[in-house]
Amino acid sequence: MRIDYYDDPAAPKANAIVPAAWAIIEDEEGRILLQQRQEDGLWSLPGGAMELGESITQTLLREVKEETGLDVLPEYLVGIYSDPRHVIALDHGEVRQQFSLCFACRVIGGSLQISSESRDLRFFSVSELDRLPMHRSSLLRIKDYQHYCGHPFIR
Repeated sequence: MRIDYYDDPAAPKANAIVPAAWAIIEDEEGRILLQQRQEDGLWSLPGGAMELGESITQTLLREVKEETGLDVLPEYLVGIYSDPRHVIALDHGEVRQQFSLCFACRVIGGSLQISSESRDLRFFSVSELDRLPMHRSSLLRIKDYQHYCGHPFIR
């Protein structure tokens, strides 16, 4: 189980920092790929935590492949997210302070496949996003992507 807290006074105190990478992937119609997470039913960008021995690029490529079945090429860094008011509590007692990088990516292979971590995978238009159950941090990354102006956001 995983619970995301953002600017919540009832959030537990962080006891770890784990780097993570997230991907924004558009289809030919400009819709953004989201996965519905198995653990909480929320829609999210594909991505996840870095493992020992990996670079951040390897993390991104592995997580996207595991969660979506797609092979991607990162094109640019959308943003760096390290707000200490965003913590993620895991059921084994770890509470992570957010530290993640979000990349705009282009599909170069593979095919969409739902993983054991996902209930569903779908492309959504920007106008559909406000109606989806989604954590605020995912929406922030997508909005930063939409307003990208040549340099990464640092949040």
